[in-house]
Amino acid sequence: MSGIGPIGVFGGTFDPVHYGHLRLAQEAGERLKLAEVRFIPAGEPPHRTAPGAGAQHRLAMVRLAIADNPMFVADDREIRRAGPGYTVDTLAELRAESGSARPLALLMGADAFLDLATWHRWDALFRLAHIVVAYRPGFPVDTWQTRMPVPLAREYGARLAQQPLAVHLAPAGGIFVLPIAELDITATGIRDAVRKGMSPRYLLPDSVLDYIRTEHLYLERRDEAG
Repeated sequence: MSGIGPIGVFGGTFDPVHYGHLRLAQEAGERLKLAEVRFIPAGEPPHRTAPGAGAQHRLAMVRLAIADNPMFVADDREIRRAGPGYTVDTLAELRAESGSARPLALLMGADAFLDLATWHRWDALFRLAHIVVAYRPGFPVDTWQTRMPVPLAREYGARLAQQPLAVHLAPAGGIFVLPIAELDITATGIRDAVRKGMSPRYLLPDSVLDYIRTEHLYLERRDEAG
């Protein structure tokens, strides 16, 4: 793991990885001055149906997408792990590898954060990492608390940090909220376009699109995951 600054942890199915994912990671990395952002494709996602592409394909697409960005790292630990890839287990591994003092920052979108209380051992996440919530301008923060379950609202009120760079001051435990560029791109839309014979060009890197075409991915509907 490079440097001594905070490590960004960005998990997901990445089915396929697209510019929305890449822009979120880039903006969070710059705003928080992260040493790196680790893209961790899920092997067996516990919260959604089977991905449209196999784990090795999704990992290969992530590697292609981030190849020219020195801040980004592809991490295959959840693909190598047998059984469901719970975030709490991934963070526990990263914490053991990075030591007790280095900050870890778990990156996620606002929709995922609002569902956080449904995650496996979700309350343990705060002992392992900070939570960084990236939101689009059309999803204002002042509407969040009315949609949070009481336990999550309690944690949000107690842990919300006002300064992004405060992520450097402790190894874990804070909640950071970052506005990001509004890119209305979904993996579902990309898969649907491929299946219908339409081009998703400019929604994802050309290298990823070339891989999808070469490997004949997403030609049949397998799931509804976004």
